[in-house]
Amino acid sequence: MITAASNSRIRRLVQLNQKPKLRREEGVFVTEGVRMFLEAPPEKLREVYVSERFLERCGCRERLEAVGYEVVADSLFAKISDTCTPQGILCVVEQQEWRMEDMLKKEAPLLLLLENIQDPGNLGTMLRTGEGAGIDGVIASPDTADLYNPKVIRSTMGSIYRVPYVRTADFGAALEALQRAGIEIHAAHLKGSRDYTCSDYTKGCAFLIGNEGNGLTEESAGRVGSHVRIPMAGQVESLNAAAASAVLLYEAARQRRETNQ
Repeated sequence: MITAASNSRIRRLVQLNQKPKLRREEGVFVTEGVRMFLEAPPEKLREVYVSERFLERCGCRERLEAVGYEVVADSLFAKISDTCTPQGILCVVEQQEWRMEDMLKKEAPLLLLLENIQDPGNLGTMLRTGEGAGIDGVIASPDTADLYNPKVIRSTMGSIYRVPYVRTADFGAALEALQRAGIEIHAAHLKGSRDYTCSDYTKGCAFLIGNEGNGLTEESAGRVGSHVRIPMAGQVESLNAAAASAVLLYEAARQRRETNQ
């Protein structure tokens, strides 16, 4: 059992939660909770830590024994946890490597393109919503929030294990590559001239969502021919970025279901 706050593994776990650079260097991320442990691909699990109290009452002892674990004193577990009410189990998981080319292998792929999304909760929710809508991947600009931020991880509710994600160094070049591959890009834009329900999303397509406060850059918006808008009632100007992506993705999912019936 680990009982000392000065233990090197304890210090490293704290740093992994706080430092994106260290996560990138080691190629890992930290995740917490029973669900995130049970859904993690076994081959990606590097380390598992549990509190004394968790070990006494957990219902997943068999899986713990199969992958191996370390016990951390209850008084120390809160130190390595990023949550206010830790569940008592924490995992170090290997980051997955995805390629944009892999997202395009499926016929008529559905993609989500994110430019400078900053809120970790929004980013995580978008992955979770995207999985529910059946997307084939997410492509993000280099200034988008870190996918492996603990708040993003929690918001995905496990979708981080399953939704292909690429953070591209050149977002403009990525947009052009998608267009050359026959993917029609629809930008969510306040000045969009077309109601989002009036476009056809049954072919290969992608939705482009911009920053929460400033929307899309002029450069990205200018690369896209289709600008769609979500009509607003009352005095609401626009939806939250994650909510807007949900509306658009589920409209595409609806159209695709009806086409396949």
